[in-house]
Amino acid sequence: MEASSLNIPINADNAIVWHDERLLLLDQRVLPEKAEFIGFDTPQLAAEAIRQMVVRGAPAIGITAAYGVVLAARLRAAASPTAWKVGLKEDMELLAQSRPTAVNLFWALARMQGVIDTLNETDDPVSRLLEEAKAIHQEDIAANRKMGELGAGLIEEATQVITHCNAGALATGGYGTALGVVRSGHAAGKISQVCADETRPWMQGSRLTAWELQQDNIPVTLLVEGAAASLLAQGDVGWVIVGSDRIAANGDVANKIGTYTLAVAAKYHGVKVMVVAPTSTIDMSLSSGRDIPIESRDPAEVLSFGGKQIGAEGVGAWNPVFDVTPAALVDAIVTEKGVVRSPDSKKMAELMA
Repeated sequence: MEASSLNIPINADNAIVWHDERLLLLDQRVLPEKAEFIGFDTPQLAAEAIRQMVVRGAPAIGITAAYGVVLAARLRAAASPTAWKVGLKEDMELLAQSRPTAVNLFWALARMQGVIDTLNETDDPVSRLLEEAKAIHQEDIAANRKMGELGAGLIEEATQVITHCNAGALATGGYGTALGVVRSGHAAGKISQVCADETRPWMQGSRLTAWELQQDNIPVTLLVEGAAASLLAQGDVGWVIVGSDRIAANGDVANKIGTYTLAVAAKYHGVKVMVVAPTSTIDMSLSSGRDIPIESRDPAEVLSFGGKQIGAEGVGAWNPVFDVTPAALVDAIVTEKGVVRSPDSKKMAELMA
């Protein structure tokens, strides 16, 4: 459905909308060519939207899952007003299986489960769960604005920055994590230019990050990933700023594939690396990045482009969605609770205490 027909402004801050008792998601597979919403009425369809990348980005996945629980509760309570919890548990397990790496998914489902645990089987769960899903959504926006302020505070003088993938409003409840810092930094006169990696194979940098920044009149230039090291060598880039899908207890960071390569190049050239993520992304149950489950997707995503085969027939492809950047390559992790410089296990534990 066209966004204009719903009277909803077409912008990155409206990537996730609860409207007329339905979940609406701005379809990120077709941006920037089209800006259109898909409506969802069932948890099965919400889970499939996460799996099929209609919505992506760790915080946005968590928020979508929370609204998916609301959809599930409404259907289960209608079908069995005094015994809805058993069926709802199945729906939540389905949502949990949609994507493995982004820990925000499991964090959001745990919050929704906390509400469910306070309810009796004879209670109507929908209003209370919708209230919690909306709270998760609004808290994320507030956290992003706080992180934008804290991250911009680390940038000492006007500079260019490099981003990888999309960690903007589209990947969150609004404003963005890495792009929240960019927005705050640009408003403060500290960021003169954003150089956005295209981010193969889904081209989130090209399609999504550039679209967001252009909407906000923030100067942006696209890079193929292979050009980043050469740009860093020129000395005009002061920071690499990225988001994260999961951060381990020692500060190792899982983010879009190619982040590790960019961090290695940045270290060699003396350019600082900033990771921006809410504390819901930090998984203190995992001692290091070696324990983070890394999702692999269909090789066809690498072997084709825009529906056209680009790989030679019979050739395979390795398609991990994420990689792990060791904490030693990270200069600062920015969260809504504060900044961890040169992260390690002790500093992360202090942050999360």
